Amino acid sequence: MKILEHSESHIVKMQDGSAWQIFPGDIDQTLAWLPTTELRLFEINDDVATHALINADDGTRVRVRQLGDKWPESKAKKILSRG
Repeated sequence: MKILEHSESHIVKMQDGSAWQIFPGDIDQTLAWLPTTELRLFEINDDVATHALINADDGTRVRVRQLGDKWPESKAKKILSRG
């Protein structure tokens, strides 16, 4: 699936019309994304995310939630404090 829009570093809109918010600790993984970057969406069992977007070119993975979903605050803070 290709990126439709990634104008804000923490939000990505996909060609299928879905929109995802990227976990703050994973944003650095998105810096090299281009509109031609092929991403695959997977449902995951994670403390903070419901899904992951995986870059088909280099295998990097970012945790995501659908746009509008709230991050579980205490779990997110714990993960971010670990660095």
